[in-house]
Amino acid sequence: MHPLFEKHRSVLDGALEAMRTRGYWSAYPEQPSPKVYGEAANDEGKAAALGHAGRQFELDQPGRIGWLASEHSPYGIPLEVEYPVCEPQALIDAALATMPAWQKLGVEGRTGICLEALARLNKASFEIAHAVMVTTGQGWMMAFQAGGPHAQDRGLEAVAYAYREMSSVPSAARWEKPQGKNPPLVMEKRFEIVGRGVALVIGCGTFPTWNTYPGLFAALVTGNPVIVKPHPNAILPAAISVRIVREVLAENSIDPNLVSLAVTSDPKSTQALATNPAVRSIDFTGSNVFGRWLIDNARQAQVYAELAGVNNVVIESTDSYKAMLKNLAFTLSLYSGQMCTTTQDIFVPANGIDTDEGHKSFDDVASDLGRAVDKLLSDAAVATAVLGSIQSPDTLKRIEEAPALAEIVLASRKLDNAEFPAANVHTPLLMKTDAANESVYTEERFGPITLIVKVPDAMAAIALSEKIVKERGALTVGLYSTKQEVIDAMTEATLRAGVALSINLLSNVYVNQSAAFSDYHATGANPAANASYTDSAFVANRFRVIQRRWHV
Repeated sequence: MHPLFEKHRSVLDGALEAMRTRGYWSAYPEQPSPKVYGEAANDEGKAAALGHAGRQFELDQPGRIGWLASEHSPYGIPLEVEYPVCEPQALIDAALATMPAWQKLGVEGRTGICLEALARLNKASFEIAHAVMVTTGQGWMMAFQAGGPHAQDRGLEAVAYAYREMSSVPSAARWEKPQGKNPPLVMEKRFEIVGRGVALVIGCGTFPTWNTYPGLFAALVTGNPVIVKPHPNAILPAAISVRIVREVLAENSIDPNLVSLAVTSDPKSTQALATNPAVRSIDFTGSNVFGRWLIDNARQAQVYAELAGVNNVVIESTDSYKAMLKNLAFTLSLYSGQMCTTTQDIFVPANGIDTDEGHKSFDDVASDLGRAVDKLLSDAAVATAVLGSIQSPDTLKRIEEAPALAEIVLASRKLDNAEFPAANVHTPLLMKTDAANESVYTEERFGPITLIVKVPDAMAAIALSEKIVKERGALTVGLYSTKQEVIDAMTEATLRAGVALSINLLSNVYVNQSAAFSDYHATGANPAANASYTDSAFVANRFRVIQRRWHV
């Protein structure tokens, strides 16, 4: 047994049991508590992250041909970190050279080293979290949780699923076939798990670790070298992560070029890398346009893609009106709606809804939700912590142009952030429209933009939700109803459409959040994603079993 496998066996066992039961479990504490991470962890992590600013981030990778500094902090924090630009073929050649030794390490060896890498990433959670915050515009608590422990949990989940799949393949077998009166046929057989080839993991600009670790560790533990290609505006969290993994590899006498960082701001360079014959798997989170390009053109590779979608909620009735509005207000405000799981469309019957506060008209629901958002964000400190900062100029443009589409319920306001005066803090924009205006609400409008859509009745709302998921895709769908027949109808619709459903969320669980080891993030069953974090299908096609046999 590999010593690192033995060292981390209890963590792996915990993950495997959690996957089986789907109950709450986490390997890495999500609260940035000094009691857990150390009294100086926050200060040291922040200093380490900001200490990279204005300097070269050296990784000692092959084929370096220059340096690139492309990040602009949504908070206005000067970064100007320079990252090594390496010739893509040099990274691929070096990666291929590492495969034989990595394969010979075996399932337990690779699993142990990946578990050690995740443990080291956890120790660096504060540095990574501050890097996530300054590059993405996330608020501090989200940056720590989603960028640190939650991302690490998703990476561990991928390792555990892969270990389960690989360990089900025996390494050896003795095969005996009876031959009646004649001696049996006897053969010895050996089975080797081998990786498919170089894995390319293309990161996104909003969640550079949470959307990267699953593909990175799923590919790595199954025997593949990995090239991480981060978003040009969110390189630092990926660079720190790659550096830590490379250090763990080197300490265990594995060529660190098994994992490398490919930095570029040129889409054509990424396209060339993605279509290289040696690249056999690609993990991608981002736009439909580039995701479809990868699926259509990188034919030599298995592409795991999370794309755009139109997440929606149906409101039919509720027995907790204020709690429902509070829950939705936080959902729409969190990180300014810059999450792939945030609700965009809210379908409300034209004749209104029944609530514990009496009947509410369509207009009542719309205006009350606007007031709930205003109340949530009335305190400046709360507002800036929840909203964060807008990451992309394209999102700012969408906020500016969207009011022309429909009637405004709540206008988006620009808020000041006392700590970061240059931050682009914008409150959610709420609008209302009729179901007949499909062009307004059936297109994804990424950011803090919500459309409250008037539909004929609850069944029409459910049918419209199903239609949008099937045609446009969605990662999340929600329902508020006190009627079992409505809940049953919505359940059947989401089963047909292939999307996760959240029913009557009222407390501190939100439709745009998912828990590792319990929630499947995406289903792979609708156009928003062709894979899930995490199931067996996410890992099993990343390795192959090669056998040899001989007569005894």
